[in-house]
Amino acid sequence: MIGVIRKFFAFCPPEYRSKFYKALAMGVFMSFFHALSIPAIALVLSGVIEGNVTAMHIWGGFGLMVLGVIGEGILRGQATNLQTQGGYGTATDKRIEIAEHMRYLPMGYFNSRSLGAITSVTTNTMENLQGVATRVIMLVSEGLLTTAVIAVILLIFDVRIGLILVVGCTVYLIVNHFMQVRSEQMSPIKVQTDTVLVDNVLEYVQGMQEVKSFGFVGDKTERLNKAIEENVDANTGMELMLVPFMAAQSIVTKLTGVIMCLCSVWFYLAGSMDLLVCIIMIISAFMVYGSLESAGTYSGLLRIVDVSIDRANEILAIEPMDIDGCDFTPETLDIEVRDVDFAYGDRKIIDGVSARIPEKSTCAIVGPSGGGKTTLTSLISRFWDVDAGEVLLDGHDVRDYSMDALMRNYSFVFQRVYLFKDTIANNIRFGHPEAPMDKVVEAAKKARCHDFIQALPDGYDTVIGEGGATLSGGERQRISIARAIMKDAPIIVLDEATANVDPENEKELMEAIDELTRDKTIIMIAHRLKTVEHADQILVIDQGKVVQRGDHAQLMAQEGIYRRFVNVRQKAATWQL
Repeated sequence: MIGVIRKFFAFCPPEYRSKFYKALAMGVFMSFFHALSIPAIALVLSGVIEGNVTAMHIWGGFGLMVLGVIGEGILRGQATNLQTQGGYGTATDKRIEIAEHMRYLPMGYFNSRSLGAITSVTTNTMENLQGVATRVIMLVSEGLLTTAVIAVILLIFDVRIGLILVVGCTVYLIVNHFMQVRSEQMSPIKVQTDTVLVDNVLEYVQGMQEVKSFGFVGDKTERLNKAIEENVDANTGMELMLVPFMAAQSIVTKLTGVIMCLCSVWFYLAGSMDLLVCIIMIISAFMVYGSLESAGTYSGLLRIVDVSIDRANEILAIEPMDIDGCDFTPETLDIEVRDVDFAYGDRKIIDGVSARIPEKSTCAIVGPSGGGKTTLTSLISRFWDVDAGEVLLDGHDVRDYSMDALMRNYSFVFQRVYLFKDTIANNIRFGHPEAPMDKVVEAAKKARCHDFIQALPDGYDTVIGEGGATLSGGERQRISIARAIMKDAPIIVLDEATANVDPENEKELMEAIDELTRDKTIIMIAHRLKTVEHADQILVIDQGKVVQRGDHAQLMAQEGIYRRFVNVRQKAATWQL
């Protein structure tokens, strides 16, 4: 129990950890104010027992009661405020820290983990920490502190009753330890089913078009329902598993209170305890029960806090790419790839590739699907680090650049465009949030998307759906090109940017790409002949190797993959219905 509380405080950023410490300190004083009811009652009872109740007894007892209530109320309000700030502040900072950390993780991390797992950590896990964890940690801590304060007071009044309380608390903590052990076994299962549930919900919603198109509604619904049922079973199972231990804790606290009461009466009857002390001991027994009951009720959730912290730390512990290089500003944009190897696990994807891409030239990368084209562009852009060899920009290894300095030189237009649930203007100015509106409009006009944006209900202030779901594929592509134009980087990477564009949008999209790539270094992955044949250099990649290189005319003069590629495309172009 104590270990989990310490882990939680260590997890919190220093600014918010201090708030929790202040709240705990206030909790100690709250315990003293709460315990003022004991001397208040003792003062009044002393007058009753002596048969001489004076104004001092009445007003003194009343004053102590009022002081205790007011003091506890003020401190509780301030402590709650600090807890709230600490909980939500910690979750906010950790979400930002995780997001910043993921910026510098190799792309392979995102390939090996589901969207649901990442989403679950940043939503469910952080939600647990900002709400459940804060309340659990503070209530358990306050319950234990109040019990400790009462125990000290009882030891002062009567060491025998104080020792009974100490023994009862020890038994209580032993039972709680076994509950923590059982909870530790179940908590990872609960968190895992939370992750699987989020993953299945996202897959079901995002793939709804395919699910309906292929008639798999029943199958996908069954998978989603199974995930929901498993999550329900995990949560119910955890609750039911903890019930016997919580009952045992309750029995221990009640028995401790009963024994304290019986012993107090016994000592009074035996003449070894004053009546006043006996009554105070009986009242204290009920106060102890309330404090321990509060701590015990929530302590079963401590393992959820423990696992949640571990899940967040798991992401933060992943070794990022070395991003602390030099802030180079390249004088030329020459790119060179030297004997580069790269593998996903045991599967080699890039095998001894070398290439040179001069500044302001166009390099097209073609080849069979799965040959390593996208991986090669990712290595050039340093989305991954090479296993062997090196990638150079202006003669400097890309690993020698700081990540931000390197990324200033690249703009990307991918086949699958992601737009954020925000206004179109903010999506365009994504890399330059402070860019004025006239610059946004200028970029949109160059990207050939100004006209369709103006036709939308709110123009540039139209909020688009998450992922750009409310726009067509061609419209999303042109907005992504406007975003890249706004960045105005000298190197443009086009990853099959025109692969899935309908003929109606193709002309405008090609005009937008022309605007984007003017006087730039261009690296393109393409399957369309018209986007390849004018390239200064064509690299043909197959099974991770460069099997051909040259311009269109040179490669057409050779027998090989490229000529077969062109012949197939030319035959397809002559088909008529």
